[in-house]
Amino acid sequence: MSSHWIAPLLALLFASNVEAEAPEPRWHYLDNGIIRLGVDLQAGVSIGWFSPSKSERNVLNTFDRGRYIQQSYYGDKDGSDWHGQPWRYNPVQGGSWKGEPAEVMEFKAEATRLYAKTRPRHWATGALTEDVLMEEWFSMEGGLAKLRYRMTYSGKTAHRKTHQELPAVFLHPDYRTLHWHDQTTHQQEQKVPRLLIPGQPSDMIRMDEPWAAYARADGQALGLLIPHATQATCYRYEEASKVSDCSYIAPLQTFALTPGLVFDYEVVLALGTVEQIRAVFSKLPAWKQKRETEN
Repeated sequence: MSSHWIAPLLALLFASNVEAEAPEPRWHYLDNGIIRLGVDLQAGVSIGWFSPSKSERNVLNTFDRGRYIQQSYYGDKDGSDWHGQPWRYNPVQGGSWKGEPAEVMEFKAEATRLYAKTRPRHWATGALTEDVLMEEWFSMEGGLAKLRYRMTYSGKTAHRKTHQELPAVFLHPDYRTLHWHDQTTHQQEQKVPRLLIPGQPSDMIRMDEPWAAYARADGQALGLLIPHATQATCYRYEEASKVSDCSYIAPLQTFALTPGLVFDYEVVLALGTVEQIRAVFSKLPAWKQKRETEN
């Protein structure tokens, strides 16, 4: 490069009052010195990172816009197509399967808590779903991450009832073994949870205690307190490349998206051994309220 025009160019640049804009940050983290939770601002403020504080090892999987801890709801078949598969009405907090991000309408954050308002996208078509509004409140208390979700449906279509993921959770493939309690274990007077390495396609489990946990071979686990659900769907996805491998679980309820529906629920996340997680969860009000309601 000739040097005779470099000096005038530099002078022009420095003389300009226009400053280069810094790129918008993609991730925002909450860290209380015990746990770390990260949300992707380019994926509808969906949770894409969970780990011990200062850890560089993420428990979660974020292979695409669908693989976050996030809100996702299903309605009737609508003629849409997901990569060659007939699909249905499906607003997703993170965005579409083609990578189009959801719209972040509002975002407020403090050191250990945040609030977001999200306009989701239809998973298959990529269109912003103007008749759905999603809200998220996340906070930390000690080693617990408390997640509150709300979905408001203002559409005019009354969809049929179907299973709803509350929420969808995708984990690093090292978390292979799913633990939970069901009636079988109580009838046998066992004090240890049942366990399963889910298959593909998905398995269905029933829970008589409001929790489930995926564990690694070394015993460390991610646990979910899910007082709103008594069943969940789960699977392991594995392929030769290993790039997209993951473990998945979604607590389920069956209901329809109907005009005026406002749906609220809460989830708690924790790290530790399965025994530690269950012990901590069993002391929380959400667990006790569920047991008292059932009894």
